[in-house]
This record gives sequence, structure tokens and C-alpha cells, in this order.
Amino acid sequence: MNFDQFTVALLILRADAPKLSEKEENALQDAHMAHVAKLHDEGHLLAAGPILGTSDRELRGLSIFRGSPSDVKVLADQDPGVLAGKYTHQFFPWIVPRGAMSFSQTTFPKSMSDV
Repeated sequence: MNFDQFTVALLILRADAPKLSEKEENALQDAHMAHVAKLHDEGHLLAAGPILGTSDRELRGLSIFRGSPSDVKVLADQDPGVLAGKYTHQFFPWIVPRGAMSFSQTTFPKSMSDV
């Protein structure tokens, strides 16, 4: 049997995340969303979205990427939220029987104003 390989990335709120003003938080969220949209537009990112819950939850988002965890880490670590020290990622290789998963091209929002 043949398999397709993906990487699942979990976006984690760091325990030592800097405290930001509402304005700074909104700007960082927009920059994060623009980064995610860019990765999708480039074909690296297949699906992504927030994990819903309280604002103090540790697990913030889940993404499915093409490529190996080491390749994905290079791209995901350029997220402005990661660069600002607010988030980190955990990466997991994931395989499914070839053809079991398909993803449609769509448009990801580039900011909260697009939501």
C-alpha cells in the first residue's frame, strides 16, 4: 500500500509569552494570518485554523502541511507570532493511505478584517 505523508503542526502558546497591549495583539494576529495565507498561497499549507476555547488555553491552532517536519519547521518558524516569542510549534509526521485525503484550493484570510 502507498501512503501520502503530511506534517501536522500544533501552534502552542508559550508559558513565557510576552504581554501585549490590545493594539499590539491585534497587529500580531493580522501578521500571523498574513503569514498563514502566504504559506497556503505558495502551496505549502493545505489546511489551518484555530483551536477554539478560552483565551488562556495552551493549544491555539492546528495546521496540515505538505513536506517533512524539518522542512515545515523552517517555514512555520517564520510566523510573526513565533518570532515575537508568543508561540511555538510542535510538528508530527502523519501518513494516510494514498488518496484518502484531498484539499481544495481556497482563499485564507490575510487579516481579521477579512474574517
